[in-house]
Amino acid sequence: MQEKTNPTPEPAGPGSNSGSSASGGQGTVKPVIPAAAAKRANASVIGMIIALVVSIAAFLPIVLMNPSPKTDGYRPDIDVSAAARNATDVAGFTPAAADTGNSFRANYARWEAGTSSGVPAWEVGYITPKESFIGLVQTRTANPTWLLQQTRNAPVTGTRNAGGQEWQLRDTGKGEKSMVLEYRGTTVILAGAAQLDEFATLADAVVKSMDSNPAVTVSPEASTAP
Repeated sequence: MQEKTNPTPEPAGPGSNSGSSASGGQGTVKPVIPAAAAKRANASVIGMIIALVVSIAAFLPIVLMNPSPKTDGYRPDIDVSAAARNATDVAGFTPAAADTGNSFRANYARWEAGTSSGVPAWEVGYITPKESFIGLVQTRTANPTWLLQQTRNAPVTGTRNAGGQEWQLRDTGKGEKSMVLEYRGTTVILAGAAQLDEFATLADAVVKSMDSNPAVTVSPEASTAP
């Protein structure tokens, strides 16, 4: 009888696991930049940085030599009294030039010929101590339509005494208000968004200016247009 023996497995040869070893031995392939290319890339970056620094250095003196404007802005030097004297002949009366010291400052003073409205008038703009605005308009040829335009169609809400005179108070209800006075032959309107105490201060100075000037005398033939 022949003894049956289990055949022993043959040791794997070097060629049997060549596929697996090949697959397991491969790692991530990292591209290699040639030294010359890397040097050129670094030179480009350094050149950009140098150019940026040069640009900043060139513009920095210009910025420093041109400082930002002051917060109070430009304040024109308006001589209201001189402008009023110059407008006296064409106006037919001496326009009001309110003297409020240094508390109110004027940003314009002019005679408006009334080309569009048909009512020539003296106009002055005042900046109040609280940085609000009040515009003064004075004419001797006021009419109801012009008056409504100047007061923004605001209704009459009462009166206010200033300078010893009763001014008509009109209020739009949206911050804009007006004080109207017919005095010594002219109609004066103060209009703006300032507080009433500032209106009263300016109105008092306006009345004093008007009292110091001769009253307007209208000849009979110079009748007011309807």
